[in-house]
Amino acid sequence: MDLDLRKLRYFVAVAEHRHFGRAAEQLYIAQPVLSRQVRAFEQELECTLLVRTTRSVELTAAGKQLYEEAQGILAAVAKAVRRVHDIDRGVQRLMVAFSPGLHVSDAIRAFTSRQPHVEIDVVPTRWWEQDAPLRDGRAQVGYLRRPFDDSGLTTIPIGHEPRVACMPAAHPLACRDELTSADLADERILDTPTRRTTSLEEKFELIASGHGIALVPLSVARSYSRPDLGYVPVTDAPGIETCLVVLADRRDKLLRDFQEIATATLRHT
Repeated sequence: MDLDLRKLRYFVAVAEHRHFGRAAEQLYIAQPVLSRQVRAFEQELECTLLVRTTRSVELTAAGKQLYEEAQGILAAVAKAVRRVHDIDRGVQRLMVAFSPGLHVSDAIRAFTSRQPHVEIDVVPTRWWEQDAPLRDGRAQVGYLRRPFDDSGLTTIPIGHEPRVACMPAAHPLACRDELTSADLADERILDTPTRRTTSLEEKFELIASGHGIALVPLSVARSYSRPDLGYVPVTDAPGIETCLVVLADRRDKLLRDFQEIATATLRHT
């Protein structure tokens, strides 16, 4: 079957607001029209996406999966349309993906100073699929933190960063200057195979509410600093490698130029 992008956008709006009325306002359409379109979408897909009650709208398991898939689909379509317009107007554009907490502003500034005619946009990645923007065309180059699926990718190591233990600010260990893995042996660690979280925001909310601790890269700790959380270096935790990444079959001069400039810049930040 063909996927109706208009109906997919309608579904995403409802999924984000969990409310047909607010979604309809965002989309500038009448609520009954939106409801009919979403029901028609469910019929076309032959599965239930939403559970409707008089007070709320919740996603089914299929709805949650489609919502996750839709982020990449709609973003890829938007980027494809932009690329078509760029070619029509003779505009060169470079899309740079980056993992949470990593900063590529120095590299972008260095590149822009040499090639000011190139327009650059950035694409934040989700930690569980960092390579997705490169594979679906939303980005041409990525500044990523391992682990990620590097099949079909060319990776240039940029450096390593330490891990720190993130815990509630009131935790007894939060006042320590440093820790070892042995100090954490009795702690509930988030992001083990049975305790995965879907976002950094969810992870930090769970930690702040006393549901566990987590080992996070130092750059993430600095980017998501908050008063109810404490961060302590873990001296024997293995460092995390950061890499500059492109698809292995890409040979564009623009990418080569960016890689050369960014590699030299990022290794000194």
